Amino acid sequence: MSSMRVVVLGLSLSSSWGNGHATTFRALLKAFAARGHEIVFLERDVPWYAAHRDMTDPEFCRLEFYSSVEDLKRYRDTIACADAVILGSYVPDGVAVGRWVQRNARGVVAFYDIDTPVTLAKLERGDYEYLSPGLIPDYDIYFSFTGGPTLELLMERYGSPSARALYCSVDPEAYPVLDGEKRWDLSYLGTYSPDRQPVLERLLIESARRAPHLRFVVAGPQYPAGIEWPANVERIDHVPPSAHPTFYAESRFTLNVTRADMVQAGFSPSVRLFEAGACGTPIISDIWSGIETILTPDCEIILAQDADDVLAVIDQWPEDRRKALGQAGRKRILGEHTAAHRAMTLERDLTEAQGRQRRDRAHAMASA
Repeated sequence: MSSMRVVVLGLSLSSSWGNGHATTFRALLKAFAARGHEIVFLERDVPWYAAHRDMTDPEFCRLEFYSSVEDLKRYRDTIACADAVILGSYVPDGVAVGRWVQRNARGVVAFYDIDTPVTLAKLERGDYEYLSPGLIPDYDIYFSFTGGPTLELLMERYGSPSARALYCSVDPEAYPVLDGEKRWDLSYLGTYSPDRQPVLERLLIESARRAPHLRFVVAGPQYPAGIEWPANVERIDHVPPSAHPTFYAESRFTLNVTRADMVQAGFSPSVRLFEAGACGTPIISDIWSGIETILTPDCEIILAQDADDVLAVIDQWPEDRRKALGQAGRKRILGEHTAAHRAMTLERDLTEAQGRQRRDRAHAMASA
């Protein structure tokens, strides 16, 4: 197929600090560019990401910064001439940006929601921080981090003409298997979130209290100072993406914890699930509907309800069983969940949307 010119307006590409969007966009867009497409990424210049940038000159796209919705208008011609424009979730002033993009883009306009259950919960509360119900029918495609029944909800209740799952993924080149001395029996990598914390308490912190002979680590920013960490839980404030493979290599097992809205919606695998799996690190996860469509329980991933389940694995499993779980998970991730797989999906869905757009315009002209 012919090359596409695509503009992406996302939360961040330049900084992975405190968000999972950057690594998601990096993997997806690198693979999309490798298929011959041209990409411009427009990022709102905000101080908290400016102070923590770990990518400023990506090889796979042109990265530009804008300071406000008004400043974004410098890119009017770029938006108008693009074959597709994709606006991501949590973009500052996302409603105003979305309206402006929909008015000015001549190609396909899509919304990529990397936070779909959170977004829908916000819409139910009347919280239109970055998306409003009125915008959804005018996005040609709603790409959703969440699959399953949520896709029907987006089309039937909110009027999306086309809701499609676009799960997070992993760049296998950036997340290889490394040899490393095991520093921790169980690790967790993730930014603090109030709705994840009770699960982290139940699965990791309680396990640490019961098993002082084992070693644990929680890595990620924004954890409140008042949390009481057991002595055998190490705290790391931030692990940059370049250091993720080493972090996972030094973990005998790693924990996946899902936000409450995403557990309720189901079918919402986090990017950390794919990244840890690609590194061959055995994963223990909380439980939610649809996880079995991503990784097979007891074969490629372990599901845990409480500390008893966690300790039965990390304190009792022989080494050969631990390694087999990691290898099986890695094989599944590389076979179905890489950025190359998602780039093919993105290309296919954008091409189909272009076809619908051409047919609609031809029909409108014939009816005029």
